[in-house]
Amino acid sequence: MNDNYEDIIHLPHHISKHHPQMSMDNRAAQFSPFSALTGYEEALEQKRMAHEKKLGSR
Repeated sequence: MNDNYEDIIHLPHHISKHHPQMSMDNRAAQFSPFSALTGYEEALEQKRMAHEKKLGSR
């Protein structure tokens, strides 16, 4: 078995006849970071502030 893809490496890139190519902006947006847990950062900050306040009152 040939593992270096010599049989397909020089084939032309497929271009769909039915679907237009996606713009570079839309392609990049697929990989942009997102916040899966909305409000998580705020909750962490509130917890941190409460913890520091508790430590400060000792």
